[in-house]
Amino acid sequence: MSETPPPLPPEPPGPDAWRTIQESPDFVDLRRRLRRFVFPMAALFLAWYLLYVLVADFAHDFMSIKVIGNINIGLVFGLLQFVSTFLITTLYVRFANRRLDPLADRIREEAEGGDR
Repeated sequence: MSETPPPLPPEPPGPDAWRTIQESPDFVDLRRRLRRFVFPMAALFLAWYLLYVLVADFAHDFMSIKVIGNINIGLVFGLLQFVSTFLITTLYVRFANRRLDPLADRIREEAEGGDR
């Protein structure tokens, strides 16, 4: 018995095809959607981190207030930095699954199957 070889993957698009893809309305929309999420979220996180650093540097008395036992506000704020990172990651994954991935899949399908 002779087995048939698996089908070859489609040829990747050439440089002109990439330029066409980048200029397509779907790709422009994809970049716009990504930027509208990433830039504000990055600015918000950096502002939150800067606030933490400034308060830690200039408000020692506030940051040393005990909350429970030896746990003070500074430690809570520091841990909230990690929490906010995980929260941003979760929000991005949800956003990407709903708003970016379907559009990216459509662009990829058009790029891979556009020549056929």
